[in-house]
Amino acid sequence: MRALKLVSVFFLVVTLSCVLDCGMPDGIQEKISIDEPKLKDVYKGTFYIGTGLDSTQIYGGDQKALAVLKEQFNAITAENIMKWEKLQPEQGRYYFTVADSFVSLGKKNQMYIVRHVLLWHYQTPEWVFQDKSGNLVDRETLLARIRDHIHTVVGHYKDRVNSWDVVNEAIDDNGKWRENLWYRIIGKDCVQKAFEYAREADPDAKLIYNDYSLTNGIKRNAVIEMIRELQKNGVRVDVVGMQGHYHLDYPEPDSLEKSIVEFSELGVKVAITEHEINVLPRPDDEQLGADIALNYELQKKYNPFPDVLPDSMQQKLADRYAEFFKIFLKHKDKISRVNYMGYTRWTVVDQFLAD
Repeated sequence: MRALKLVSVFFLVVTLSCVLDCGMPDGIQEKISIDEPKLKDVYKGTFYIGTGLDSTQIYGGDQKALAVLKEQFNAITAENIMKWEKLQPEQGRYYFTVADSFVSLGKKNQMYIVRHVLLWHYQTPEWVFQDKSGNLVDRETLLARIRDHIHTVVGHYKDRVNSWDVVNEAIDDNGKWRENLWYRIIGKDCVQKAFEYAREADPDAKLIYNDYSLTNGIKRNAVIEMIRELQKNGVRVDVVGMQGHYHLDYPEPDSLEKSIVEFSELGVKVAITEHEINVLPRPDDEQLGADIALNYELQKKYNPFPDVLPDSMQQKLADRYAEFFKIFLKHKDKISRVNYMGYTRWTVVDQFLAD
């Protein structure tokens, strides 16, 4: 598989670039094999190295990829299998089989387990927001449904899951609250309620707020303000997940570092989540975020690498990862985890290679 070949090159070039150029975490130099470096070993004791999984990997549909997972990573995140539409597509009917297998895989391999996501404006069934006539429900009805869902799901995995992405993408790029149905029906305290319900269901789990474009100063400041307000109201957020949907020329290293520092000053840890670097040219330079409603339809005309990623571009990609890891290592006391979007699709190129 060409995707797996890219993965192998990624591990070899990026790990060695980061280790040799960025410097290694204390006490692990003797553990590194030049012939076969392992990401989870290189950064052991510094931060977790994670990736996202879906049902194909969980059930062993790709044994080569599964071997890479066990060899290179010590943290896993559920990509789609634990979203509301998968777990409770119909009111009161929960489907835990695939999600249980995900947790079992993580436990068997002694991995840090992250569940994604309890509250998001996508991949939520319509019934959640509607009454039997198809009209929008009132605030109290929706809050009751959120509480029931979170208590049931988090309670099902209590003491078996380390962290929960509680809320995903509540703030828009302009720094305002996203005008989704959670916000329209409940108001901005929908985030507070979700964290409260999750804390009730599992007091010991790490609770995460996850969002993209957090190197954007306007959006970063809005999320900081939101978390401060939550803290003022007695609600604890343990981690801010900074989605790493980056490009070869975005974000600027200084803005990434500033965000890590300013979030840590709130007393929370930072996780670099959904990390990936797009090597393809952008049709619109203004579209730098990760809002799936604004994603461009994948078209071959935007892909200058239809067959294979050239060595020169592989090197640029490796250099870019090394640049980011210099920042991660500099602020290793603030970072709990670096989590990749998916270990068989490191760049957008892979999506075209599948065509």
